[in-house]
Amino acid sequence: MSENTTSNENSDLNKPDHDMKQVSNQNLHDVKIKKEKWKPSLIWLIPIVALLIAVSLAIKAFLNVGPTINVSFRSAEGLVAGKTTVQFRQVNIGLVRKIKLSDDLSHVIVEIELTRDASNFASNDSKFWVVRPRIGTSGVSGIDTLLSGSYIEVEGGKSAEKQTTFTGLEFPPVVASDIPGKEFFLKAHDLGSLDIGSPIYYRRINVGQVTSYKLSNDGQNVELQVFIQSPYDKFVTTNARFWQASGIDVSLNASGFNLQTESLASIVAGGIAFGYPEHSKQAPAARNRSNFTLWDSQAEALKNPDGQAYPIVMYFDQSLRGLSIGAPIDFMGIDIGEVTSINAEFSHNHTQMRMRVEAIIYPSRIADGSELKPTGRIFKSFIEHGLRAQMRTGSLLTGQNYIAFDKFQKATNGSLKVLSTGAVEIPTMPPELSNLQSQVSAIADKLSKFPLEEIGGDVRKTLNSINKAVNSTDQLIKQFDGKVAPEMQLTLDEARKTLRSAESILLSDSPMQQDIRRAVQQMTRAASSVQLMADYIEQHPESLIRGKKPEAKNAKQN
Repeated sequence: MSENTTSNENSDLNKPDHDMKQVSNQNLHDVKIKKEKWKPSLIWLIPIVALLIAVSLAIKAFLNVGPTINVSFRSAEGLVAGKTTVQFRQVNIGLVRKIKLSDDLSHVIVEIELTRDASNFASNDSKFWVVRPRIGTSGVSGIDTLLSGSYIEVEGGKSAEKQTTFTGLEFPPVVASDIPGKEFFLKAHDLGSLDIGSPIYYRRINVGQVTSYKLSNDGQNVELQVFIQSPYDKFVTTNARFWQASGIDVSLNASGFNLQTESLASIVAGGIAFGYPEHSKQAPAARNRSNFTLWDSQAEALKNPDGQAYPIVMYFDQSLRGLSIGAPIDFMGIDIGEVTSINAEFSHNHTQMRMRVEAIIYPSRIADGSELKPTGRIFKSFIEHGLRAQMRTGSLLTGQNYIAFDKFQKATNGSLKVLSTGAVEIPTMPPELSNLQSQVSAIADKLSKFPLEEIGGDVRKTLNSINKAVNSTDQLIKQFDGKVAPEMQLTLDEARKTLRSAESILLSDSPMQQDIRRAVQQMTRAASSVQLMADYIEQHPESLIRGKKPEAKNAKQN
């Protein structure tokens, strides 16, 4: 039993090893059978071709990838990462990959991946801006983005220097960089109604636009950048003058009412005009980016240079209502200056007040005006001979006044005074209205002293006397009509008869007229005979003694 049992156990122990060998041999046999059965299949071509296409696209994309740049904007309005494109003349040259906030949260940074062909747009003078629907003075733009969405437009620079960080423009540039022309800088006191895109006129023709503006570093002026297109840029010479032609220029001053405008477009959007002073000499064309002054009006821009200014001071004891800063100073009808300050000044321990007017005058506005400076000999002579400053009304419509320098025969002795500030005090005369008021007041005082009541009583008595005389005259007329008038009628009838008789006598065919003619004829003959006798006696005075010789008898004998 024991032996059989032991042998059975040994056989059982050896059986697994035998089975393992059989299984191993079976697997090896199966593998050999499978290796013998595997053959290449055409279906494997599809993933292989797809893999090759993917690799080629990756290589192409890698080769076409250009530089990556960062552009900062104030906001990311309308921009979407992975969707918003970058375009140049409607051609895609890049894509927005990422949008993030700046560290100080003041702006956004847009990461743009440019194409390899657009690597030149990474130059340091390139400009980027977001194209959105805009309505401004320069027109309407970006309407197509209402359907397609906003995109970033780029304007390539010409510099060879590269950079990767840019500051985007909030507004698109008004003038493209490839348009020929020149840029100029203008300095003005304020912007007025000007804006980016406001037109620039030369002889009422639009030749350019305002491209940008900013405050000066000291904050006292506004600096504008303008662009004049070619070929009009050649008309901007070194002596050119620029002035604001914005809207409607209406002025009410001592000279009256003045209205000026450049064009309908300038009324709506503002504008700038330029020209030259009258009779100015021809000057060379101004260089690109030259600086000019932008004047407030055409009159100020085109006037001749004023030369040196001399400060003067005038004191008035009357109200200066109607006189304003900028009012002209008139010298014998010529504008030689303007009022710069009007103030009140106390004197004599604040017991009296007088009005102080400060002004500047330009003697150069008058021919040979150098001799008319306030401290000059001729001006002093004028003051000594009655030249005075007087406030006058310039326009009844506006009520504006001005200061006139004129000679007054009744002016009291006066002289010039040089103040500690360097200004010259000019003696003054009261305004014409003040003189008129004083004259009216004097007349009123005389009228108040006039005995009007007594004169009125005397007038009443005189009127009563006249009334009585008129009544007496009426009575006399009535008596005349009753008694004297009939007798006068008879007298007139007799006179008519007498005139008729005289008329009948004086007629040409009346007997008396015929008798008178005969008498006149006889008298004429008698006068002729007397004349003949007088002539004969003058020739033969001896005939008075001897008598007339018988001339006819002697003639027969001979």
